[in-house]
Amino acid sequence: MTDLDQLTQSLARNLRRLRTERGFTLDALAARAGISRGMLIQIEQARTNPSVGTVVKVADALGVSLTGLLDPGREPAVRLVPSEQAVRLWSTEAGSHATLVAGTEAPGPLELWTWRLMPGDGSASDPHPGGTTELVHVTAGVLTLTVDGDDHEVPAGTSAAFRSNVPHGYRNDGDEPVEMTMAVSVPPAPR
Repeated sequence: MTDLDQLTQSLARNLRRLRTERGFTLDALAARAGISRGMLIQIEQARTNPSVGTVVKVADALGVSLTGLLDPGREPAVRLVPSEQAVRLWSTEAGSHATLVAGTEAPGPLELWTWRLMPGDGSASDPHPGGTTELVHVTAGVLTLTVDGDDHEVPAGTSAAFRSNVPHGYRNDGDEPVEMTMAVSVPPAPR
């Protein structure tokens, strides 16, 4: 079984379990996530490799992190994540990428990411659930952070904190790669 097959199986298993635990029907979860019922069925049956955007919408609707939705097993008291187990969830041909380094579910989903944005590349994000907060720390280059239509330059050595329940995105308008670390905190979903 390939890594992608294992990831698809974990996603299917965790989605079924979490949907059932929260008492959501397929229709209810599809409406909450803003995706089709058919897509949810395909994901639960491990018959598709959904886009990152779709997986993020499902995780947000369930009130879990991407790690919680993709995790192959239950978390022990301390979970070490070697670099080879980090999950690259977004990349471009230019060499930009975002990697989910680690995550946890308590008290709500909390994710740690590393990003590399090549010159001219960017990534837009739909609004996350109300109360979601992101922290970004730029270690190289100058990030253009867009939050609700407003651009903010974040140079190397600088951090930014913002509520990400509005459209937001990350761009590299400079001539050198942008390297950054990002933490995303999502409040627990109402039960």
